[in-house]
Amino acid sequence: MSRVQLALNVTDLDAAVAFYSKLFATQPNKLRPGYANFAISEPPLKLVLIEGTTGGTLSHLGVEVESAGAVVSAEERLTASGLTTMTEDKVACCYALQDKVWVDDPDGAAWEVYTVLADVDMPVGQLRTTSPSQASEGMCCDTEAPCCPK
Repeated sequence: MSRVQLALNVTDLDAAVAFYSKLFATQPNKLRPGYANFAISEPPLKLVLIEGTTGGTLSHLGVEVESAGAVVSAEERLTASGLTTMTEDKVACCYALQDKVWVDDPDGAAWEVYTVLADVDMPVGQLRTTSPSQASEGMCCDTEAPCCPK
């Protein structure tokens, strides 16, 4: 099953979790310091909340797919249709090891097509590293990808 991902910046994670738990009648799938995600069945949605930035703004959008092969297929399709893509393999992001491909819409909104390979621990306050081993070493990425907190 594929589902759309919506990643929102929030100023108060506890208040946002309480609100979205009521709105979608479900509890978070993953809750960590400064981060929560909901795997919502109806409507099919992965809702990600990222605390500590300007609240009420969009962080990024995405489509969660079932496999690394589906990520590769998406990258091939997007590239063949003339879009510029950036791929990341086995990146530790948002408490998960992921394969993903990024593309920006005409207004600059970042979209990712990704699959979760495994759950990983992340240093408090960091949502992204450049490799799974760095998740335990506390090294943040040096790119400006949308998932990187500023």
